[in-house]
This record gives sequence, C-alpha cells and structure tokens, in this order.
Amino acid sequence: MSEDKEIKQYYTGEAKFSPIPLSVSSPVINPENKGKIKASAVEAMQKHAEQQMTMLRKQADVIMNQVREIEARLEVSYGIYEAEMKFTPKIHEVYHLYEKNGTKILSFISPDEWGERMPYDSFIASVLLLPDKTWEVKIRNDEGGLQII
Repeated sequence: MSEDKEIKQYYTGEAKFSPIPLSVSSPVINPENKGKIKASAVEAMQKHAEQQMTMLRKQADVIMNQVREIEARLEVSYGIYEAEMKFTPKIHEVYHLYEKNGTKILSFISPDEWGERMPYDSFIASVLLLPDKTWEVKIRNDEGGLQII
C-alpha cells in the first residue's frame, strides 16, 4: 500500500528573505514569467541596436559627403594648376575658372561681369586662394547647374 506522500519544502531562514509566503498575511509572491522578461529584453536590445546602426549610417553619410566635397575640390584644384594664368594670384582673392576650346583659363573677372557675351565656352568654378596656397571652391558649375558652397 503505497501512500502518496507530498514532499513539502520548508524554509528555515528569516521571513523577510523567504521565497514563499509563510503566513496568510504574507504578500502574494507571483512567479515571474521568464518568457515575457526575455521577449522584453530582446525587444529593447533590438531597438537599441537599430538606433546605434541608424546613427552610424548617418555618420557614414556625412563622411561620404565630405569625401565627395574633397574629391570635387581636388578636381577643381588640378584644373586651376593646369589653367592658363596671365597674372600671379594673390591670397584671399576670388578667381574664376573658365574653359575655352578645351583649355582652362583662370581669370579675376566673374561670370556676372562679362555682360551678355562671355568670351569663354563655359564657367567651371569660382575659387578663393587660401594662405596655404590651396583653393577653396566657392561656386561650382555641376551638371545640375551652379552649386554655391
């Protein structure tokens, strides 16, 4: 005759640290739903990771725009040093790069000052000579039109 014996666990420590209620007046201790806790933690982790990836993508876009600007500046600078100059450029002065018959020409006359008929085929850029002898592009003539920088 086998008796079904209930195995009872007894807590013998201090009541305030008990993992189970010790009396009827003890506060209710509900078991935690570990699946819910995991789901909440995973969701928070995914949201945080997505925020970080979005921030890094924005930073990468800014860096790529800076790279494109440097490449464009370099291209204009090469054009200036290949250009025909009939004067010595002065620091902190604005100059204008034109093209005529495939030859680049640096001038101190802006496109607006030519009036109705400009003697060149196309305007390329307006540039400022910096103290370190590099050129800062102020206005660039791109495929989409003039771009003020």
